[in-house]
Amino acid sequence: MNVDDMILVSIDDHVIEPRDMFERHVPEKYRDQAPKSIMDENGYEKWWFQGIPSVSSSLNAVVGWPNEEWGMNPSTFAEMRPGSYDIHERVRDMNRNGILASMCFPSFAGFSARFFQEAQDKDLALIMLKAYNDWHIDEWAATYPGRFIPLALGPVWHPEELAAEVRRVAAKGVRAITMPELPHIQGLPSYHDLEYWGPFFQAASETGVVMCLHIGQGFGAINGAPGAPIDNMIILATQVSTFAAQDLLWGGAMTKYPDLKIAWSEAGIGWIPFYLDRCDRHYTNQRWLGHDFGGKLPSDIFREHSLACYVTDPTALKVRHDIGVEIIAWECDYPHSDSIWPNAPEFVHAEMQGAGVPDNEINMITYENTCRFFGWDAFKHIPKEQATVGALRALSPDVDTTIRSKHEWRQMYDLAHSS
Repeated sequence: MNVDDMILVSIDDHVIEPRDMFERHVPEKYRDQAPKSIMDENGYEKWWFQGIPSVSSSLNAVVGWPNEEWGMNPSTFAEMRPGSYDIHERVRDMNRNGILASMCFPSFAGFSARFFQEAQDKDLALIMLKAYNDWHIDEWAATYPGRFIPLALGPVWHPEELAAEVRRVAAKGVRAITMPELPHIQGLPSYHDLEYWGPFFQAASETGVVMCLHIGQGFGAINGAPGAPIDNMIILATQVSTFAAQDLLWGGAMTKYPDLKIAWSEAGIGWIPFYLDRCDRHYTNQRWLGHDFGGKLPSDIFREHSLACYVTDPTALKVRHDIGVEIIAWECDYPHSDSIWPNAPEFVHAEMQGAGVPDNEINMITYENTCRFFGWDAFKHIPKEQATVGALRALSPDVDTTIRSKHEWRQMYDLAHSS
């Protein structure tokens, strides 16, 4: 396959929410109580809501920075590549990277809506969470039809409201909801508690909304060594997906709700073949424990429910059929530190070639599996011949890919906003 002929749908990217995101989506009577992005005395921006701050680390938006400047310090819009928060610049960056469509996870709100869950006034938090979803659906995703797969947050602290929000956003065209990997880490019942999570599982099953479990929320499950470096968190975060899979597979959710769909967002795929082999061996060897998967192996059940998402995984691609090539999906992770920009097509193509992936399976991994799993028509708004890497890059040939220090980005921002 020629690089220019590839079609790329990234099922995991991120949005740095713009300062004005709540202005058009919060009822007038609550507008002065909406979360606000406030600059502190050190020149960094934090979102505040009911006296609680949320700090988005600069690793969330380092695309376009030199690697040596990456770090965990808070940042500000002025230091970011505009595609991080500006929808028009985001699409131009997607064009340059040959990306047809993207699903964007939240930043300040957290992958599990923890920012809203920790608010004292839960009624107000629910209003703001719904406003967040409406912004994401009606403004961020809708500005460029066909370029974004909408994603919602859920009020995880209230199972009935959570189910209602799933149905509400599904009616607006949402395909996915981001949920905690390990809810018990943030003080909620675990996924073994089917009474608590049952309304959500039922609503997601009935609407076809995919439950996305993005790495990071559940890292607290690992009792790390004292003084361990940040490398431990970055490298081991994907291993927490195994914990989440165990809770949902062996805790009964996957068997009780056969239509439940789960995406393992940014989790990588290398852990899956070992985990499934271990599950099947345990199930067949430890029958005295009385587990019943209805005549199927645990690995069968997992594959029926799952989409396994990865940024780069060259070794695992060589055993893709042991994982299930029909459940593997690629992601870009823009604008995080793991993101592949602006040369994702070349990177992906080389990795596929190195693993001996044939053209039909490249298409499965780069867009077909994602579109099927999320029930999303990639070519509803954009004809297939205009959706290729080559065609998209031709739309924005002038995108500047220069690597700049955060200070240079700040200077450019100040100059652009000086008037």
